[in-house]
Amino acid sequence: MRLTTPNALTRIDADAHTLALRGSRGELFAVSVLDHNLIRVRFYPEGAPRLDRTWTVVDATGTTPLEGRQRDDLSAFPCPPFTTTMQGDVISVQTDALRVDIHTDDLRLVWHDAHGRAFAADLGGRSYAYDRAGRAVFHTMQRRDDEQYYGFGEPAGTLNKHGMRLRLYPCDAVGYNGETSDPLYKHIPFYTTYTPDLDYAYGLFYDNASPTTFDMGKAVDASLRGSFRSYQADDGDVDYYLLAGGDITNVTRMLTTLTGKPALLPAWALGYFGSTMTYTEMPDAQDQLKQFAALCQQHDIPVSAFQMSSGYTTDVEGRRNVFTWNRSRIPDPAAMAADFHAAGIKLLANVKPHILTTHPHYAELAAMGAFITDPDTGAPAQNHYWSGGLNETAPGALLDFTNPLTFDWWKARIKDALLVYGIDAIWNDNNEYQLWDDDALCHGFGTPIRLGMMRPIQTLLMARASHEALREYHPDRIPFVVSRSASPGVARYAQTWSGDNTTSWHTLQWNTPMGLSLSLSGLPNTGHDIGGLFGPQPEPELFVRWVQMGALLPRFTIHSWNSDDTVNEPWMHADVLPIIREWMKFRYALLPYLEALMVRAHETGEPIIRPLVCIAPQDERARAESFDFLLGDLLVAPVYAPDIRARDVYLPTGSRWYDWHSDQVYEGGQTIHADAPLERIPLFARAGARIPLIDEAGAVTVRAFG
Repeated sequence: MRLTTPNALTRIDADAHTLALRGSRGELFAVSVLDHNLIRVRFYPEGAPRLDRTWTVVDATGTTPLEGRQRDDLSAFPCPPFTTTMQGDVISVQTDALRVDIHTDDLRLVWHDAHGRAFAADLGGRSYAYDRAGRAVFHTMQRRDDEQYYGFGEPAGTLNKHGMRLRLYPCDAVGYNGETSDPLYKHIPFYTTYTPDLDYAYGLFYDNASPTTFDMGKAVDASLRGSFRSYQADDGDVDYYLLAGGDITNVTRMLTTLTGKPALLPAWALGYFGSTMTYTEMPDAQDQLKQFAALCQQHDIPVSAFQMSSGYTTDVEGRRNVFTWNRSRIPDPAAMAADFHAAGIKLLANVKPHILTTHPHYAELAAMGAFITDPDTGAPAQNHYWSGGLNETAPGALLDFTNPLTFDWWKARIKDALLVYGIDAIWNDNNEYQLWDDDALCHGFGTPIRLGMMRPIQTLLMARASHEALREYHPDRIPFVVSRSASPGVARYAQTWSGDNTTSWHTLQWNTPMGLSLSLSGLPNTGHDIGGLFGPQPEPELFVRWVQMGALLPRFTIHSWNSDDTVNEPWMHADVLPIIREWMKFRYALLPYLEALMVRAHETGEPIIRPLVCIAPQDERARAESFDFLLGDLLVAPVYAPDIRARDVYLPTGSRWYDWHSDQVYEGGQTIHADAPLERIPLFARAGARIPLIDEAGAVTVRAFG
């Protein structure tokens, strides 16, 4: 690595919205005022963008053209007038909400709020750097000891990432550890910084889809001047947006304005989803699937949808071939879908972007150039992909959604292989684009692009293709897509979840900050595999506690591929079935409230679930909380350990809180010892909350608190 920073900076002419500097080696550094509280900073080591398009930052329509939006087109932004002054080596750019001082002697920025307080600053000496021997780029900032860092997608660990290093390189992290594993499934190069002594929050969004490393204070380097935090991308440019939201929730709102508002989901998507790998692996899969609906009715379990895992697609070699049907397991797909619909249950089908070489369409797709290609031969770039059992893989290639022919082929197969049989929604899975050759080539809509810059964009375009296919086939319905991997912008098309977790009390606890981080990263429609995907069947108490927590998340899915050949089903433990049934019905009673929160998220970008710090940032105890959370105005305090029948709950300052179960009122700013019998978890409503509830007969009442 040959790390270099620009020198001999010269101010050059720019448009009315941008101030630009040129380095002696041709580097370009530019600051653009997009709004009073939104400023973009670009550092192009080669003097022009290495990738001239973006698929994440939307235009005025709330999306981007399929082929991407020109990266340097600022027409979607208000770009208000600003003032520029110069004193010595410092150029100051002033808006109504911000002032940024550009120190040209060592190329560093210092940011000030409307009151003139410095809230962020680059680290002098190596603020903007690049590797002249490679393609990596760097941005290094000062770090305060009291700063809190939230976001980054779904990283493991506590909610506040101060002191951590995080790698954004989406991978199939099956059986991950929610406290320590890194990297995971998502690529969201965004975080919010909250500084308690200023009571001020702002966000940094880096528009770069290359593998990324954030160091938030883990590294120590005496050669640098002071405490620091850093951003490194393996390719592309430093191209970031500073979102001066003032408070944490508003920063998330601003992010969704920048990258697109979360999709409005159909109301049924808020209900319980059944799911398991096991049913579709059985020789009589169609009968097993039909039995699920009957068992829900038999046990009085409300259900809205069922996720059909990939076993429905296996061919004679036992391999998963997307858009095919295993007719020995499911002889009549249309009849199967009709059975679900007769029971009032929607049906999702699992699809994957890799095409195995045994697939009946592989040769056709290769001939039309539908795959990501080898840079030397132009042939499909092959790797081994999951094909059946726990560790079974087979050779195949990844579909290239930057080729319009591939994009259209995918939509056509969604329609004629799935929707025509009655499938209602699409489950995009195994879509991390794990091909370990950064030089492999994407079509790029006519201009080839290295895969190293495009993996998360492929995931985004796959979600868009599935969404468009549903919208075109059923123009009178709201499309529903769920995607395991995600990049900024995926929320425009899909819901997501925290991937292939394991069955344990540890996972139950550490999934919570993962979901909260996703929510603060612009993906509000999220959840976890309730009960755990991998491992033995959860014991009754663990399953109860997981259902109680999961019933209060935006996505509520019980999923499993248990190592002991069991299936996670609501009725699997007869002794706790009444408790499970009660909480699942409570979920359905909350549907009007959940729908209102979802609509708010769609319209404003406000998270559906939030950490306590969002409503009490000056409360040190609230800032430190990673495991209790807010669902709208409800404070949820799950139980994360066995044999707990009461637990301490901290109630944040600034509000009175009402015990949901007893109506007892508590002042905020105190810890109470709350009852937590197996039948319930502590739940509190914030003073002023209005919670609509619907009963099984359809009548709506409102519980008012204060």
